[in-house]
Amino acid sequence: MSTRREFLGQAGALAGIAFTGCELLPAAHAQPRRREVSVGGRRVRTIDVHAHAVVPEALSLMQQKIAPVYAHPLAERLKRMDEQGIDMQALSINPTWYALERELATKVIELQNQKLAELCASQPERFVAFASVALQYPDLAAQQLEHAVKKLNLRGAAIGGSVEGAELSDPKFHPFWAKVEELGVLVFMHPQASKDLDNRLRGNGGLNNTIWNPLETTLALSHLIYEGTLDRFPGIKLCAAHGGGYLASYADRSDHICLTFPDRCAAVKLQKKPTEYLRQLYFDSLVFTPEALRHLTAQVGASQIVMGTDDPFGWTKTSVDHILGTPELSDADRRAMLGETAAKLLRLEKI
Repeated sequence: MSTRREFLGQAGALAGIAFTGCELLPAAHAQPRRREVSVGGRRVRTIDVHAHAVVPEALSLMQQKIAPVYAHPLAERLKRMDEQGIDMQALSINPTWYALERELATKVIELQNQKLAELCASQPERFVAFASVALQYPDLAAQQLEHAVKKLNLRGAAIGGSVEGAELSDPKFHPFWAKVEELGVLVFMHPQASKDLDNRLRGNGGLNNTIWNPLETTLALSHLIYEGTLDRFPGIKLCAAHGGGYLASYADRSDHICLTFPDRCAAVKLQKKPTEYLRQLYFDSLVFTPEALRHLTAQVGASQIVMGTDDPFGWTKTSVDHILGTPELSDADRRAMLGETAAKLLRLEKI
């Protein structure tokens, strides 16, 4: 249990991370008891790999405004985690800097990674973080990742599903993927907004999120498979947000395009069937229903799924119960999804 002096010290360290407002410390009587999750009589440390934050100073450098959803105190984030039974979050910042010139991008990334490192050092039992990288400059991104991992104790990188229209399979990104493979760290991939489909996605239903976010993830993963990136860098650990988009839901079509129209798969000689690559990728559990989670598990394997919430956007408040309540999962499956797999990928076994 931290003392008030320790909390105050932590509050100072957290001043540069959004989800800190005017009040960092909850009243003592308001602190909820943390929900502890057990499976088969065994306590499980639960880890949310899909949780966001921003650094206000970095947004100011980019002349961007903070979204209202982030304007809440740390105490509120911790309270929500405690109520839901989430022991730890792996924080990521969605890339909004891919159009910046190199000097400014360098300053933004340095600031963000330093602030993330300070937060994680002040709350080591509750937070780890993915480094930000300026992926539009792959050589710089590789350097930033290495520094973040080796010097700042960050656990991998958070990237978009594309970079200003360029696919992650583009050979220009090979230096980054080579560094990811060398370091053996996890990359968390989150979709990016696109102006290409603005006309088609306008109107009711928030289709730029509802449809586009999972679609971009599907496109990104498909390019990485079909262009041979996953063959060239077989050791990369890549986790796709939102259950990997639509890819697993219609996976067999990925194989049949190469059977029905082999000329369309002839440019790159793949080492295995497209669907087989799904079992070397990782996916978060944010697919909403037990049937969707059952199907994702059947396609990719329980060992490839980790828990995700998309906090603080409120897509779900039941990520733990979703996994616990999917009847087809074994206790071993549930423990793996709730935290054991993420602990290995994020190198948290000793924390």
